[in-house]
Amino acid sequence: MDAIMSFLQSTGFAAIAENPLSLVMIAVSCVLLYLAIVKKFEPLLLLPIAFGMLLTNLPGAGMYHAEYFANGVINWAELGTGHGGLLDYLYLGVKLGIYPCLIFIGVGAGTDFAPLIANPKTLLLGAAAQLGIFITFIGAQLLGFTGAEAGSIGIIGGADGPTAIYTTATLAPHLLGPIAVAAYSYMALVPVIQPPIMKLLTTPEERKIKMKQLRPVSKTEKILFPIIVTIFVSFMLPSAAPLVGCLMLGNLMRECGVVERLNKTVQNELMNIVTIFLGISVGATATAKNFLNLQTLEILAMGVIAFGFGTAGGVLLAKLMNVFSKEKVNPLIGSAGVSAVPMAARVSQVVGQKEDPSNFLLMHAMGPNVAGVIGSAVAAGVLLALFG
Repeated sequence: MDAIMSFLQSTGFAAIAENPLSLVMIAVSCVLLYLAIVKKFEPLLLLPIAFGMLLTNLPGAGMYHAEYFANGVINWAELGTGHGGLLDYLYLGVKLGIYPCLIFIGVGAGTDFAPLIANPKTLLLGAAAQLGIFITFIGAQLLGFTGAEAGSIGIIGGADGPTAIYTTATLAPHLLGPIAVAAYSYMALVPVIQPPIMKLLTTPEERKIKMKQLRPVSKTEKILFPIIVTIFVSFMLPSAAPLVGCLMLGNLMRECGVVERLNKTVQNELMNIVTIFLGISVGATATAKNFLNLQTLEILAMGVIAFGFGTAGGVLLAKLMNVFSKEKVNPLIGSAGVSAVPMAARVSQVVGQKEDPSNFLLMHAMGPNVAGVIGSAVAAGVLLALFG
């Protein structure tokens, strides 16, 4: 009888009484799984995030222990004795900044910087679209968040999931769950969030502006670009070197033509493996204590604001450039400065073609789009330098 009672007390059903809110988090994880599978909201990362959330909230499973990572310090003593759960050990890749950097190698290998090289002034549009990060950073502080927490929330506006995770894991790991969910959910909603703002800030005549064809970019330029960017950004902002360096390493593998096997590996096998580990690990931090509170609602609200200001910043700078430039820029491509590649560039194309079906903006929009990837990494470096 004692053995039976001991077994019953060890089940998850008995453990529910100690933490009934875990059932709410399990329900939330099922909703996110629905959005990933049925609605296809960034499924490649939202699905493992949602399942990681499910695993970490299973009563009595002991897969993740938030106390082992309290106050930004890793409790190596407990982990070293084998007391950690599976998700504790996987989470080390996030906590130590390994997974996001590896993801950036794959992102770099899949990114063509030729549109940016051919039209360097679009780099300014990518920089302007980071406005959402710093506006939200200020707003979050006014709501009572610390500087480190505000920086982590603001980085949602960069529309770059790995950068948001990398920054938050360092500055505010207790907010990693809601920030990651917000970042990837809103990235999937870029086609919904951006068009109304783009139309509000532009006239039909501006949306019909046609841009001349981009010049061809030589292989030498493509090879030199990642090397020069790595050196320049790292000298200017050393804290951004891990993200920018990994991004440019992947791009150099793509463009140099001598490591095709490595290029294919980082774009496929490595990217897929790390995406699984990253998603599950980030989902593991979404415990009831960290997720079910007023802060989470504030983060979700500020995430939308960050995206909105980022979109507006790129569009408004493009309009300003037209005041001083003979060669007009279609302001719609400014919205692509958020680094949701290539989704934001496609939104620019779709909105532009609704005004003029013969207008093709996709390649022009890719310039600020890939510039936004660099811009969000640089913005993260600034925040890490200030609060890391």
